[in-house]
Formats: sequence, C-alpha cells, structure tokens
Amino acid sequence: MAHTACSVPATQTSGRSNFRKTAATFQCGAKTLPQRYFISPEIFAEESQKIFATKWVLVGHQSQLANPGDYFLAEVAGESVIIAKDQRSTIRAFYNVCRHRGARLCEEQNGHAAAIQCPYHAWTYALDGRLLGAPHMDETPRFNKAEYPLKPARLGLWEGFIFLNLAPKAFGASLEKWFEPLGGKFSSWNLAALRSAKSIEYDVQANWKLIFQNYSECYHCLGVHPELSKISPYDSAENDLTEGPFLGGFMRIAKGRSLTMSGNGCALGIADASRARNRAPAHNRNPSQKIEDDYDHEHDGKNRVFYYSIFPNMLLSLHPDYVMVHQLQPHSPERTLILCDWFFHPEAFKHNDFNPDDAIQFWDIVNRQDWHVCELSQEGIASRAYQPGPYSPRESIPAAWDREYLRHIG
Repeated sequence: MAHTACSVPATQTSGRSNFRKTAATFQCGAKTLPQRYFISPEIFAEESQKIFATKWVLVGHQSQLANPGDYFLAEVAGESVIIAKDQRSTIRAFYNVCRHRGARLCEEQNGHAAAIQCPYHAWTYALDGRLLGAPHMDETPRFNKAEYPLKPARLGLWEGFIFLNLAPKAFGASLEKWFEPLGGKFSSWNLAALRSAKSIEYDVQANWKLIFQNYSECYHCLGVHPELSKISPYDSAENDLTEGPFLGGFMRIAKGRSLTMSGNGCALGIADASRARNRAPAHNRNPSQKIEDDYDHEHDGKNRVFYYSIFPNMLLSLHPDYVMVHQLQPHSPERTLILCDWFFHPEAFKHNDFNPDDAIQFWDIVNRQDWHVCELSQEGIASRAYQPGPYSPRESIPAAWDREYLRHIG
C-alpha cells in the first residue's frame, strides 16, 4: 500500500477488518496537546469528573476473585470501591462507606471475608450488600435494616475484565453498548479464562495521557527499545481501529520468535481450542489468526502482536502465548499509577517448561524504558519553553487518541 503523509482516516466497520499502515491514516496539521492538559490541577479535576467518573473504567479481572468471599479494593475518580464475589458467585461492587456514620469499611487492598464489618461500630454487611447486623439499633424507633444496604456501584464484565462506572444508570452507555463496536474481536484469546502470572505496580511521574500517547506509537522504539526492536520491527505497524475510543492494530514479530528475553515462546498458545483444532495442529495454534482471517494479508498471522488502547485507562497487548494488560490510575497531573499484568492460559501453568518470567522480565525492561521517556516528557512540557509540536505521520494513533480525549473533555 502506498504511504501518504496526509490522509483521511478509516474507522472500524462491521465488515472485514481494514488494516492500514500507520502513516496512511495521518491527518495533516496534527499537533500535540497544549501544556495545560498535562500540568493543570483544574483540568485534572475536570478529567476526574467528566471522564473517570462517567466512563467504564478498568479495575481488575475476574480471576482475582477465585472464590466466594474474595474481594479487592479499587479507586476510581477519588472513590474507594469494594469489588467482591458473594456467596452465589456474583461479582458485586459497593462504595467503601458504612451506612452508619460513613467510616471506611475495608482497609486491606484485597482479602477474603464471610461478611463486611465496619471497624468503627461493627455494622455488618453481607457480600450482596444487605445490612445483617447493627448493634443496639433495635433501640432506635422505626429503624429498619433493609433501608441501609451498602451503596452499589455500577459494575460490568467484558471478556472477563471488571469495569466500574460511577455515573447513574440512566447516564451514558451500558457496558454492552460501550463495547459493542468490538464485537467478538478478541474472542480467540479466551481473555475471560486467563490467569495472571504476575502483577507489577509502577509509580510513574508523568501525566496519564503521556502513557497512552507513548503506547500508541513506535516512532520512538528504535532508540528507546533496542531489545524490542531486534524482534519486532519498529516500522511494521498496521492499524484497523484508527478513530474513536478503541485504537490500535498489530506489529510484526520476527518469524519463529516471541517477545521474551530468550526470544522463544514462554507458554502454550492461548487460542480457543475448538477453533484452533479445526485450523491448525496443536503446536501451531495462534489467536492472532482470528483477526488475520478477517482480511487478506501476505504474511503469516502467527507472527503478530496486537496492541489496542481502550479509553480511558486500559492498554491491551495480545501476544500468541500471553496477554499483557496495563491499567492506568491517574493520581495527579504529574503522577500515574500503572498496574501491569501478564495473563496466560490456565493450562500453561501445568507444564514444567512454563516460564512466564521470560516475558515478564522482557516487558519490565521495556516498560521502564517507556516510563523514563514519559517522565522526561512531563518535565519538558512543564517548561515555559514548551509549545505544541507537530506529530509525525508515524504518530497517527496518538493524534487520533488526542481527538477522542478532547471530545470527552469538551
């Protein structure tokens, strides 16, 4: 396909996937965002209310709640929320606030409990939110426990990932509607069935938008990521989602290689077994073939890694043998907490040659390289000398992400 410096971007349609080279969807004249979007406390507060309090925000994966009684805490737009699996194995979300005098209920980040008890006056709640006990409140006229359940938060599951939306139910799209454009795009990765082998928390001194912009281009990869560039050519990107809240596409992997320290696959492929059996022998199963099947391409679909950003806080990286997910938690205009998980098929954990550290160590290096340049960007943007600069045609996806962000922030 011929590359042009300026073009009208193509968006995802319900038909065959349309992958195009990064430069082919670049819009002429695109520039980086003005300084205020990266350093202003007022804009950060506005983002919290207009974006993180009203959109579907990633908070975890259902595998974190293996058994009834398991729970973890999530922080969204300044709110602490309890995510718990009740006795009927239903995953629920409640504000971490006692209905008596507002005390914080759970202090541990995760754990297991038969019930939730307030540490202040011992009001006790079932995992479905019902108030079970309130000491001496039977002495209060007309007190009715049924009137004081925990306040629920809207929760939804997409491909096994847990999302929260703090907006009232009547406000905005349902989870199903929000993810409807993706359909079953990622179904062959069995995302709901995967388990995390490791989670690493990164405390990055940079604005959350810089993390998205950095993830969405490999213009920087040759100089910043020598290890990555040896296995995945920095100029090999092709994208099928080029406008809207979901952006990305694939990059090539050298034939027979994997994005690991050794360069070899570190686990069983995670393709859907029934689909894969009909198409390829067991040693050759690869979930990327599903997306590749949707369009004609001259290259083997096995040699692909897919990178997609999901607005406003999820980065989804789909490899043949594992899935890496970054969850962003903005804490201030110049600080972002990033949780990175490496997911594998449950069957992989049973094999003696399973070596998740091969992938984890590789991406820990690449992650830290990314966070360093994001922090350098934050420092430079804070200078009085900063002015918005022109995006390269190789940065069409960061430019598209900026347009989507501005649409939401107003």
